[in-house]
Amino acid sequence: MEFTLDAYNSLIEDIFRRFPSVQKDGFTAGAYKPGLDRMLSFDRYLGYPSRQFKSIHIAGTNGKGSVANLVASALQSCGLSAGLFTSPHILDFRERIRVNGLIPVEYVFKQLTSWMPWIVANDLSFFEITTGLAFKYFADSGVDYAVIETGLGGRLDSTNILEKPEIIIVTSIGFDHMALLGDTLPKIAAEKAGIFKEGVPALIGEALPETRPVFEARANGFCPLYFAEEMDPSFWDRRDDILSKMDLGAEVQRNNLRTVLSALQILGIHDESVLNGIIHAARNMEFHGRWERLQKDPLVIADIGHNAHALRHNFAQLEAMNRPLIIVYGIMADKDLDAIIPLMPRRAKYIFTSPATPRALPAGEIARRFAAPAIVIDSVQDAVRKALELSSPDTIIYIGGSTFVVSEALPLFE
Repeated sequence: MEFTLDAYNSLIEDIFRRFPSVQKDGFTAGAYKPGLDRMLSFDRYLGYPSRQFKSIHIAGTNGKGSVANLVASALQSCGLSAGLFTSPHILDFRERIRVNGLIPVEYVFKQLTSWMPWIVANDLSFFEITTGLAFKYFADSGVDYAVIETGLGGRLDSTNILEKPEIIIVTSIGFDHMALLGDTLPKIAAEKAGIFKEGVPALIGEALPETRPVFEARANGFCPLYFAEEMDPSFWDRRDDILSKMDLGAEVQRNNLRTVLSALQILGIHDESVLNGIIHAARNMEFHGRWERLQKDPLVIADIGHNAHALRHNFAQLEAMNRPLIIVYGIMADKDLDAIIPLMPRRAKYIFTSPATPRALPAGEIARRFAAPAIVIDSVQDAVRKALELSSPDTIIYIGGSTFVVSEALPLFE
């Protein structure tokens, strides 16, 4: 099939339609297919690209996307070629796969059209397809490192076919996807620790009393284990200055910064040029939806944090800013809204909304359970417009609760 932009767009639409994705369809209809057998077969079909690059493998409930982008940007800033595989995407499918920029549309089209008969015959999931595409692109590009973010959990995640990464990072453990990963923090930690590999350094970004013993037991006699909170990596003494300049501005980035600097130290990368990459990671990587400042007056912040573990930090930071606050909020029906509601700032004005996906909880249902005055506007963009109408120059407008909410809001600010 000959490449055209229309043909490419039709192909991507067809893949989303034929191969359910967790982002679009949740964990139903075959979107989530745990286990490594299909991915191992796909890797063999592609010529084992997973073995052809050095990798940095990252898992965690929250923070893994930020850490992945910070590490990749830091590597690029010191002259290395860095691949980056993350999910989900916000605006463009190709955000998932980068090597100094988005994967070219021509490459995506050529590979997927040639692989399609095999993909269909072997019943791959959407995430398995994108994982194989990323690994093949990184191998073909000859990257110095590929920074690989797990999709869900770790032990049974498609990315876990990586045989011997240079380092493994687990950023944090919190309650999310409990039906699949377990209903206690130790059970969830055990799934994340499933990416540990024999002899490969494992770095824990945030250890809790409930999870630390899980990591220690898994690593005992198997792999070196590091805890970021116990490390004093290069440049950590300059953390306040670095944090004040970072374009990833959420307070939680303090933990992520220590994790990233610790990882670079374990890798033996001490060049001061990494700081430029860390400070400008959002710009360098075109990284959206992580405390992203979309406008100044009023200040508009968008963040895809969607569980209590992430939103606790976000809402606390908003309250600490002590300014008039409007929150445009939507959530997926499978998230634990009951755990989130007590964290929501009560002095804020709320506009509840519902992004255009079957996974979304209706805005009216959020308002009913919130049980306090709120505006209900189903359209995300109309909800944002209403927030702007109600704001004054010193207002903060926070847009969040879901990747879908942020992705539908962003085009208003481009």
